[in-house]
Amino acid sequence: MDLSFLKPNFSFDKIVRMVFTGGGSGGHTFPLIAVYRELKKVAETQKVSLEIIYIGPDDFTLPYILKEQGIKVRTITAGKLMGSFNLIESIFGFFKTIGGIFQSLYYVYILMPDVIFSKGGYGSFPVVFWGILFFIPTYTHESDAVPGLVNHIVGRFCQKVFISFDYTKKYFSFKKTLLTGNPIRLDLFDKTLDKENTKRLLKLDIEKPVVTIIGGSQGSRHINDFILDILPKIIKDVEIIHQTGKTNYKEVAREADIVFQEIIKDKEQQKYYHFLPFFEETTIPSIFSLKEIFVVSDLIIARAGSGLIFEIAASGKPSILIPLPWASRGHQKKNAYEYAKNGAAIVVEEGNLKPNVFSDLILQIVSDKKRNEKMSQAALQFTKPQAAHDIAQHLLQNI
Repeated sequence: MDLSFLKPNFSFDKIVRMVFTGGGSGGHTFPLIAVYRELKKVAETQKVSLEIIYIGPDDFTLPYILKEQGIKVRTITAGKLMGSFNLIESIFGFFKTIGGIFQSLYYVYILMPDVIFSKGGYGSFPVVFWGILFFIPTYTHESDAVPGLVNHIVGRFCQKVFISFDYTKKYFSFKKTLLTGNPIRLDLFDKTLDKENTKRLLKLDIEKPVVTIIGGSQGSRHINDFILDILPKIIKDVEIIHQTGKTNYKEVAREADIVFQEIIKDKEQQKYYHFLPFFEETTIPSIFSLKEIFVVSDLIIARAGSGLIFEIAASGKPSILIPLPWASRGHQKKNAYEYAKNGAAIVVEEGNLKPNVFSDLILQIVSDKKRNEKMSQAALQFTKPQAAHDIAQHLLQNI
């Protein structure tokens, strides 16, 4: 095992060794990166040398992305202890977690960090287990309105539970919770970008409102099919940017050709429908980036993962949220309704998706300037852009 990163740097007043953990869904990735970036800024002002190591499962490309940021990575096994309808999968998950606990003991004992910061998920349990047992100051962040099983269990033993939604306070000790919001990547929101110029750069129609569909990191086949169904009803009035997910991209491409050729019967209209497997994080020629999407969109249709909700809020864009029906503990549904309370979004559950009603709703929002502005202001009032900074400060202040 390479322990070269444990060598101290004596040019700083203090050395802080911190372990990140989390895993089980893609929603753990970018909040960890956002907190890491803010930690570096705060540590520099406090003359603190940071040594940050991620210990967690090798899933959802999380370790790879963290390595790109310069974070040391140590992978362990982990699996769901509960929540699977497959008995064999549950048993396999149990033994994977036991293995992860022994692996984590080795890493945590050798590193003996000053702080452990968990993003929750089943992948975090082995590390947090030893953090609590060794009396290492351990903090966790809960992204969703309804906490996941691991955070619900370990939250009572942590120094602080950072939460994204005020609703979540009911699940934890009042003294331990701190409402921070969900850490987001502030570099996605460039206020210097001009909407009209960005539309020209992306070769979009200057006059047409832009509707963006985001089905989550993996895409949503159900949403993809539904959008294709309503294309004939809305394509003359709006321009559509549709993130399909990598798995569904080719299928959407085939079906879109059929829709424009056989149903709409106007291939010229197809230039107003842009579909791609995913959005790049940074601007790349001929590929839509998230930064550009948040600038040009007039309406965003999306799932209701906490990370995406807080990014939409920071963009100040009106949204229609379609919660994932089978999300663990129904958290997406609760996320959506908590966010929509002040009018920033409209929630349409998947079972209530009706082509005529939904297409009319889209056209009403993009054509009603007063309604659009009201939703936009409500979104900006909800956002908490300082979330990552506030968490970083708390992680460092008591060391």
